[in-house]
Amino acid sequence: MSGIRFSKEHEWVKLEGDVATVGISPYAQEQLGDVVFVDLPAIGKKVEKGKELAVVESVKAASEVYAPVGGEVVEVNAALGDAPGTVNEDALGKGWFAKLRIASKAELDELMDEAAYKAYCDGLH
Repeated sequence: MSGIRFSKEHEWVKLEGDVATVGISPYAQEQLGDVVFVDLPAIGKKVEKGKELAVVESVKAASEVYAPVGGEVVEVNAALGDAPGTVNEDALGKGWFAKLRIASKAELDELMDEAAYKAYCDGLH
């Protein structure tokens, strides 16, 4: 999937126009195990880069999901309420968490592309 950028906290972001779709990486969902609940932000919420965007709970732990870019929440993936396991099945697709109207495209430049993120994850083992 080209055009996806990753944070060191294992969130991904894909920009379409000025709206960024945000989720957690396959690496993150593997570390969490089976996702059982996702607490999504309210539409209209303004988030800062690096601040809490959502909470994901798994059979192992609850973890914050941080905003990889700042902006305003314009849509959330309500389907995760009924099917949180979608995060495990399709982390980079149907398992997205929220869409943000981003405040600054420059923040995307601070994130890693797929190759850099893969190297980063490989260094964690």
